Amino acid sequence: MSGAVYALNLFNVADRDEYLAYSRRSAQEVQAHGGRVVALGKFREAAAGEIKPRAVLILVEWESKEAFDGYCNDPKIADLHPHREKGASDYVWHLFDKLEDLRPILK
Repeated sequence: MSGAVYALNLFNVADRDEYLAYSRRSAQEVQAHGGRVVALGKFREAAAGEIKPRAVLILVEWESKEAFDGYCNDPKIADLHPHREKGASDYVWHLFDKLEDLRPILK
């Protein structure tokens, strides 16, 4: 499937300084690589489901899976990703294809 994808990021902050080092550059790099932060959130409460809560939510819309991969694999910013890895714990990073409606899933 081509087109936009959403990256759902759920995590806890493990090292404030490391995550700050990541966040100082990441928004600019995400945008430069074809991404756009759609939502930021702080956990409030579990409404349903049996997933271990994470404190932070970040939802990023990427122009394509290739744009996401470009961000992850760009050697010019290889020094950036270790800050995220050291700064976050219990990380969930899932990709979802953008849909206009649910018909493709409900077939």
